[in-house]
Amino acid sequence: MDDPSTSPSESDTYDISTVDLSDDRYEVKQSLVRNKYAVRDGAGDVVLRGKQKMFKLKEEFPFVTADGEDAFSVKAGGIMDVAGNYAITDAGTGEEVVVLDEDLSLLVENWTIRDPDTGEALATIRSKNKVLSALRHLVGPANLIPNKYEIFDADGGHVGDIAGQFSMRDAYTVTIDDASGVPKEAVIAAACILDALENK
Repeated sequence: MDDPSTSPSESDTYDISTVDLSDDRYEVKQSLVRNKYAVRDGAGDVVLRGKQKMFKLKEEFPFVTADGEDAFSVKAGGIMDVAGNYAITDAGTGEEVVVLDEDLSLLVENWTIRDPDTGEALATIRSKNKVLSALRHLVGPANLIPNKYEIFDADGGHVGDIAGQFSMRDAYTVTIDDASGVPKEAVIAAACILDALENK
């Protein structure tokens, strides 16, 4: 009989085979040139690097591990998507792990992380400052003000935050308080994508 304390949590279903993101806090920092990001764990070690592929019909963000091995990719579901679906595909298995569904309502970004097969909501990312979020779409200089987001589980319970920081380069701290049902890889990838899309 299996020990319940060692049985996998529901979020294990949405793990990515190429990375192990077990920390509760990560920093996502943009490079000085174009949409290129480094993700560091709590010890300050780089665990992922991501870069938007330029001149593609469909937006694509491939991520690699600290060793440069393919980890996963995030790809827009439609041509030149501004608001839509982005699939996270595991580079190790070739399978879609989750889908990020952007709901651009009144210029305020809300993201839902969904099961790719059933469409079931696994987590939601919402801007804490709706006025700032709207301004960032309308007024270029508003992008200099860092935005903050709240992460909720499927039941609407608060499980973490994505906090922008004042910096020459865009930087976000992703904190997950209770990751029992929230896929961390998807949340960290979403932090990079939120920044890249807001700065179009």
